[in-house]
Amino acid sequence: MNEFRAPPGTHDVLPPESARWQWLIGCFAQRASRAGFGLIVSPLFEDLAVFQRVGEETDVVRKEMYDFLDKGGRRLALRPEGTAPVVRAFVQHRPLTPFKAYYYAPSFRYERPQAGRYRQHHQLGVEALGTDDPELDVEVMSLAWETARVDVGLEGVTVLLNSLGDSVCRPAYLETLRAFLEARAGQLCDEHRERIQANPLRVLDCKRPACVAATADAPRLVDHLCPACTSHFAAVKVGLDAVGVHFHLAPRLVRGLDYYTRTTFELQSSSLDAAQNAVGGGGRYDRLAEALGGPPTPGIGFGLGIERLLLAADAEGAFPLPSRTVDVWLVDLTGGRAATILAHELRAEGCSCDRSFDDRSIKAQLKAANRAGARLALIVGEEERASGSVTIRDLDSGEQEEVGRDVVVKRTLDRLDA
Repeated sequence: MNEFRAPPGTHDVLPPESARWQWLIGCFAQRASRAGFGLIVSPLFEDLAVFQRVGEETDVVRKEMYDFLDKGGRRLALRPEGTAPVVRAFVQHRPLTPFKAYYYAPSFRYERPQAGRYRQHHQLGVEALGTDDPELDVEVMSLAWETARVDVGLEGVTVLLNSLGDSVCRPAYLETLRAFLEARAGQLCDEHRERIQANPLRVLDCKRPACVAATADAPRLVDHLCPACTSHFAAVKVGLDAVGVHFHLAPRLVRGLDYYTRTTFELQSSSLDAAQNAVGGGGRYDRLAEALGGPPTPGIGFGLGIERLLLAADAEGAFPLPSRTVDVWLVDLTGGRAATILAHELRAEGCSCDRSFDDRSIKAQLKAANRAGARLALIVGEEERASGSVTIRDLDSGEQEEVGRDVVVKRTLDRLDA
């Protein structure tokens, strides 16, 4: 019989590694909640047209989406990114603004698997809709920065910042850029030579040496911003300085989706390979709600890749696996029922505890306790059962005491709190 394995480009996350995921998601949820963001849970798949609105000429739409016909003949797609589903939900339900939501969810892209990049990957993200106040840009970007820098502990993380203008100033810039690129079309890679007319900004995002060299002195969008976008961008930069978010201006930064306007940013890690060093990013998308059938509604958000964050953390030796999975280990040498009852009582009091099964020896049970990093072992042997007591052993010092069965839970909790 063939042994089944996870599909190419996917991976299983098992304990104890999953403890890092649990901790990271918890830190992110707490940080987002403190900033007034509420959890949103959206479907894993959407109408294909929802994602087509992010840009027909983007690689996400043209090459990478998992799309299919369901049994009702509807054309659907697995979520390739987190923003469009949240904006679709906003348009459908029309919550009060400003609408601030956070999520953690899998996304799907059919691309070549690489280190930290999977066909099913997982994102932490926020979206905020209803205002174009640059102070909201600062709040959103600082949340992303603090998650990577403070919660994960990445010393080598950098924020790259750009402005992509808006419907007032960008069209004229695109014509200027097209003219520049047409004059150098012969120097561009084959893919982007064909896309000059449809999406010239994508050429600036190309990492192939030919395109990088050909566009080194290309016109910069930041030099063509209208007064309103110039003022907005200046306020964002001042605000980031004020809250201590370190950033570098990146005039070539355009990101991979077409809905971005004005503020655009990316978090990069110096500990990863330069060609694949992004751990997350986002920006403002002031026309996306309108494109999805809603009223004109400005918005901004970001997504952080969990796999990418943890890969960078491994490279830096940050965010290690927790050394302790439980506080207490129950060692039962009398058949196991005593451990079952004690575990029930301790967990009811909020104590993390575990136990062995299958009537293992005391040596094997204590070995399991040490592997779990438990602080205390509660031992019930024949002598303890006869005397109505439990032995509490400190697994760090080896010290132990025998206490009455009626006070063992309180005594255990007191020792853990000491």
